Amino acid sequence: MTDNNEIKRWTAKRKAALVKELIRGQTTVSEAARAHDLKPSEVQQWVDEAEAGMENALRANPRDVAEMYEKKIDELTSAYGEAMLELKARKKLSRYLGQDED
Repeated sequence: MTDNNEIKRWTAKRKAALVKELIRGQTTVSEAARAHDLKPSEVQQWVDEAEAGMENALRANPRDVAEMYEKKIDELTSAYGEAMLELKARKKLSRYLGQDED
């Protein structure tokens, strides 16, 4: 493990390096926290975030993610269109019933 006692700001790159050491078994959460004057819960949170990111990275390739977002945009566009049609229908009904809205 490297001696990073002078590190005051933990960049994503430095956090990743420490998490890699933990994953490789080169150190433990407790040892890393002590060595870098951090709380064990903070170090564990970095590990948890890395694991979540790793799972997402392995779950989908960029094409799958793009398709997922396109599908979501289509769903939202459709819902917006339906809401606009309903609003127009309500306004027409209000006018028909003599309940004009300002």
